[in-house]
Amino acid sequence: MDDNHLGEFLRARRAGLQPQDVGMASHGVRKVAGLRREEVAVLAGVNADYYTRLEQGRERNPSPQVLDALSRALCLDTDARGHLFQLAGAVPNDPPAEHTPERVSPALRQLMDGYPNTPAFVMNRALDILAANALADALFSPFAPADNLARMTFIDPAGRHFYADWDRAARATVANLRQAAGFDPDNARLRQVVRTLSEHSADYARLWNTHTVRGKTQDAKRLLHPDVGPLTLTYQAFDVRDAPGQQLLIYHAEPGSPSAQSLDLLGSIHATRHRSTSQPRRSR
Repeated sequence: MDDNHLGEFLRARRAGLQPQDVGMASHGVRKVAGLRREEVAVLAGVNADYYTRLEQGRERNPSPQVLDALSRALCLDTDARGHLFQLAGAVPNDPPAEHTPERVSPALRQLMDGYPNTPAFVMNRALDILAANALADALFSPFAPADNLARMTFIDPAGRHFYADWDRAARATVANLRQAAGFDPDNARLRQVVRTLSEHSADYARLWNTHTVRGKTQDAKRLLHPDVGPLTLTYQAFDVRDAPGQQLLIYHAEPGSPSAQSLDLLGSIHATRHRSTSQPRRSR
């Protein structure tokens, strides 16, 4: 017997609503929990028999327009609406998102600062570094500025020395941008980054034309930092739920390894430099 996850979801959400929740009057004795099928059909503007077939699993391919109407009728929030579309195997007809200036929430900044022994930073789909903790600032200190991972890899002269496996880092960077372009083709900042890299780096243009696609999840990095030497780090990438397109990246070294010791040293060097530059000069 086939599973009817779509129908089960619709029934459960219908049962969780009362007529007064959707501005409907209640008439007669109600034999079911929540709304009746006919009431959901009226709210969604669909045929009652068609809605019944959806719940019973006899109809399994509703259009995005019908799913949008059911989402409104059942008062689904963003996550529940997305789940409904997934169950139906459909893609939402969402309007293009308006691109507003990127902002990292204070809570996320506080979270990153709570990991003083681990480099952590937030980037967007264009690979702009939007925020970083102190150790991430120290890690990327060879770059001037440490503003965009793609620019740092292909255009900044420090990139070829910083990434011990530069060819691998370059391929991964281009594959990340290719995936981002598929997700958000109208992103003006992403198009600007791609255009700039294509104009200034033949290596980038060659790799871009391979159409390799890859997202950031987890991987190992071999880096060469001018202050502490070789570093072997692993990173984990996490999507920021309340800021679509942003990712939190956390780099870490194997506990007790030479790289872990080098990270500690790098943090000390960075802190010492920061104190020396922030202290006011004594007047003679």
